[in-house]
Amino acid sequence: MIIGLLTVELFIPEANSLKSKRYAIRSIKDKLKKFNVSVGEDPNNLWQRTTLAIACVTSDTSHLYSTFEKVKQVIVSNGSVELIRADLEIL
Repeated sequence: MIIGLLTVELFIPEANSLKSKRYAIRSIKDKLKKFNVSVGEDPNNLWQRTTLAIACVTSDTSHLYSTFEKVKQVIVSNGSVELIRADLEIL
C-alpha cells in the first residue's frame, strides 16, 4: 500500500470573516469527495489563509499522482482561492 499526503496552502482573498472562509473551504471539500480522498484543515484563525492536508491510499503510484493532479486542478479552478504552495509526500 502507498500512502500519499498532499499539503496545500491556500489564500482566500475574498474572505472577510471566518464564516466566509469556511464557506469557501467547504465548497472545495465537497468537490474533492468524488476523488475518495481524506481532507483535513489546519485549525487556524486567519481569515484569508488556510492549509489543507489531503490523503490518499492506493496500491499504484501512477494512480496516486493522477489523483493528486486532479485534486490540484479542482482547487485551482475554484475562483475563490489561490494556491500558494503544494507539497507531496509519499509515506
